[in-house]
Amino acid sequence: MQHLSRLNQLINPVALALRLLPVFGRLLMLALAAVISVVLMAVFPGSLDTLEERLGAQGWLMSADDTPEQRITIVAIDEASLAEIGAWPWPRSDMARLVSALNDAGVQLQLHDITYPEVRDGDAELIAALNASRGAVLAQVPVLQANGQSEQNVRTGVMSFPLTGLDCSSMPAASSTNSFIAPHAGFSAIPKGHIAPIVASDGAIREVPAFVCVDGEAYPALALSALLQATNAPTWAASVSDGSGLFAPEQVLRLDAYPGLTIPLDEAGNLRISYKDLPQNFRAVSAADVINGRIDPGMLENAWVLVGGTAFGMGDIVPTPYNGATPGVELQARLLGSLLDTTMPYTPRGAQWLLALLALIFAGITLLLAGARERVAAYGLPVAAVLMPVITLALHWQLLAAYEIWLGWLFPAVFGLLAASLLLLLEQSRVRAERSRVFGNLNSYLPSDIAREIAFSLPSSAINAKRCDVTLLSADLRNFSAFGEARPPEESAALLHFFFVKAAGIVEHHGGRIQEFKGDSLLAVWDGQSADEAHRALAAGQEMLSIVDRDMPQHPPAGLEPLALGIGIEQGPALMGSIGPAHRRTHTLLGDTVTITLRIQDMTAELAQPILLGECVARQLSDMKPESQGSYLLNGLRIPHTLFAPAIDATQTDSPRRNARAEQLNLKIVSGGKGA
Repeated sequence: MQHLSRLNQLINPVALALRLLPVFGRLLMLALAAVISVVLMAVFPGSLDTLEERLGAQGWLMSADDTPEQRITIVAIDEASLAEIGAWPWPRSDMARLVSALNDAGVQLQLHDITYPEVRDGDAELIAALNASRGAVLAQVPVLQANGQSEQNVRTGVMSFPLTGLDCSSMPAASSTNSFIAPHAGFSAIPKGHIAPIVASDGAIREVPAFVCVDGEAYPALALSALLQATNAPTWAASVSDGSGLFAPEQVLRLDAYPGLTIPLDEAGNLRISYKDLPQNFRAVSAADVINGRIDPGMLENAWVLVGGTAFGMGDIVPTPYNGATPGVELQARLLGSLLDTTMPYTPRGAQWLLALLALIFAGITLLLAGARERVAAYGLPVAAVLMPVITLALHWQLLAAYEIWLGWLFPAVFGLLAASLLLLLEQSRVRAERSRVFGNLNSYLPSDIAREIAFSLPSSAINAKRCDVTLLSADLRNFSAFGEARPPEESAALLHFFFVKAAGIVEHHGGRIQEFKGDSLLAVWDGQSADEAHRALAAGQEMLSIVDRDMPQHPPAGLEPLALGIGIEQGPALMGSIGPAHRRTHTLLGDTVTITLRIQDMTAELAQPILLGECVARQLSDMKPESQGSYLLNGLRIPHTLFAPAIDATQTDSPRRNARAEQLNLKIVSGGKGA
C-alpha cells in the first residue's frame, strides 16, 4: 500500500504539487496546462482548426460591411438561365452570345470562372468574341489536394500565362502539382488565372494559393490575373519576399505592374479570403437576362464582371460563414474586392509569439488569483476560466474587424481555461488538505463528534450544551508529581505521554472516548448509563491497571513511592457542550456526576483501592458482586455516598505493585467507613 501511495504521488500532478511549496506547486500546474494545450493542438489539429476558424470568422459577421460593391458584378448561370437557355454545359455559340452581350453592355473586364478544356463546335465564334472584348480572363484549374499536393495525374488543355520572376524551386512551401484542367490550345492567346482552392477538412474554402507551380512555372490566381490584365502589361512579372516586423505578413507578393502594391501571403504563399462583406453586397444578374438584353442600359458600363455558375446542379457550391451553400464565384468576387481595396486579411508572422505572450499574461493573472486570499481564489479562478477565452476571442475579432489581421485565438484560450481550472483544482485540494489537517488536529484535542461540530459551525458566544446520560471514568497517576520533581522533564513527559496513549487506546477499544487530559489524570466518557456501559468502563479501568503494573517503571527513585493508578467510575446525567466567548470557546462536561466521579477517584488513595465505584454504576454491576467500602461524605458535597470496589481478583492480589503499595501505606481493607 505504501508503494501504491508513493506511486500515486509521483503520477498524480496535484498530489505532487501539494507536496511542493505553494508557488512551485502553482507553477507546476501552469506548466501542465501548457503541455496539455500543446498536446491537444497536436493530437486534434483538424477539429480544433475548424473550431478556431469558425468562431474566429464571427468577427467578420458581427462587423459586416453592408456597402454595395459597385465595381464587380456577378453574371450568374443560375437555375433560370438553365431553364431558358438549356442544360449545362452550354454550346460555345451560346457562350459567345453571352460574351458579345457583355461587350455590348460596355463591360471593362470579364473574368470567366469557367474552363473550356474540350474542343467543340463554336470555339472559333467564342474566341473571336473574347478577342473583341476590352479585356477577358479565363479560368484554369491546377488539381490540388487539401494539403496542396497533386491528387491525380490529370492533364487536359494547356496551362498558359505564368508569372515571371518567381522561381518555384526556391519556394518549396508553395502549392505545386503536375495535374491540371485548362482551356485547350485554341484559347492559348486569352489571359488566364487559376481557380484552384484549398479545401479545409470541413469542406470550407478559406484560402486560395496566390500562385500554383505547374511544371516549374508559377501560374497566378484568377483575381491576380484580373489586376494584371487590367494594366495591359506586356509581361506578368512578380516577386515574393519575406515580411519584416512582428505584425508583418509571412510573405509579401509584389506585382511589377502595380508599384507600391503589397499583397500579404502566408508561409505557403496563400491568400486568405475575407468575409467582411455581406453576400448581398455583390450584385448578380442572370446570364439569360444578359443574353436576351433584359438588363438596364448602363448597368454594366465599365464594370468588372465574373461569369460563373450559381445553380446547384453545376456543383460549384461551397460553405461559408454566411451560408452553407454559396456559389464559388462569390469567393472570386471577395478576393478581387479585397485586392482592389488593399484589405487582404493575413496572419502576422509574429502571431505565435503574440499568442504565447497572451498565454503568459493569462498565466500571471491566474498565478496572482491563486495566491490571493481563499475567497478571491475560489471565485476569481472560475471567472477567469470563462473570461480568458472570451477576451482572447474578442481580441481576435477586434483585430480582424479593424485591421484585417487574423491573429488566431485558440491556444491562449485553451491554455487560460486549463490554467485556471488546474489552479482552482490545486487550491481547492490544498484547502481541503489544510482543513482535513486542521480537523485532524482538532480531533486530537476533542472528541470526534465535538470536533466535527466545531469544524462545520460558525463561532458563537451562546451556550451550546445539552443534557445527556453518561458513564464516566476518572483515572489519576499517583505519585507522578514527586516523580517529575526527581527526574528530567523530558523523562516525565515521555512517561506521561506513554500512559495517555495507552489509556486512550484502551478507552476507545472499549467503546468510550477521552473527554480530557488534565495534568496527570484523564476523564473518559461512555454515552448512556446502562449495564453495558458500566461493564465497558470497568473493563477499561482494569486494563489500565494492568498497563501501569506491567509497563510503567517498577523501581522508582530512592525515597519515592511507586507510580500507581487510582480510578473512579460513576453514572448519571451531565451537561455536555461548549461555553465561553466566540473567540475563545471551551468544551466541557458539567454536573454532579462529574464532581462525584472525580471525588470517588480521590478516595482511592484513602481506601487503598485502585478502583472505586459509585452507587449508580455499582447497581449496574450487581452480577460482579462489588464490595461495599462504606458511606462517605465526599469533599465539597453535602450528601453521603456509598462507595464500592470490584471483587478482588487473585491476579490483582498477587500484583507486585499492589502488594508494594499496600506495604508502604500499611493499610488494610475494612468494611464500613466514616458516617455522615
